[in-house]
Amino acid sequence: MMQSQALLAGRVLIGLLFLVPGVRITMSLPGTVAYFSKLNFPAPELMVWLAITIEIGGAALLIVGWKTRWVSSLLAVFVLVATATAHRFWEFEGTQYENQLHHFLKNLAIIGGLLYVIAFGPGAMSVDGRKSSA
Repeated sequence: MMQSQALLAGRVLIGLLFLVPGVRITMSLPGTVAYFSKLNFPAPELMVWLAITIEIGGAALLIVGWKTRWVSSLLAVFVLVATATAHRFWEFEGTQYENQLHHFLKNLAIIGGLLYVIAFGPGAMSVDGRKSSA
């Protein structure tokens, strides 16, 4: 029982890392499109909407525990792409170097948490868990 509760808490906490920014992006679309343009994303407006869909949709699926391993894999790739494009600490100096390195390492830890979800599954307190016990 404690393992299922811990897995639920972990899914909710990781999910919030995507849900909150996904909602915030919808409130600042022009600025986010400009930022994506600066990062040289192709079709930046489309990429922003893709990011919103992945962040909000992925967070919701992760939190309820439906298609959990699949969505965790998608979110891990999403974080990997974001890390490689937006947190290239080696291109900075001084405090920006430290800041970008911090974000880079934080994102690696998020990927690590998602790998745990992939490895251990969502637990019994999830849509996937209820299906497998039915």
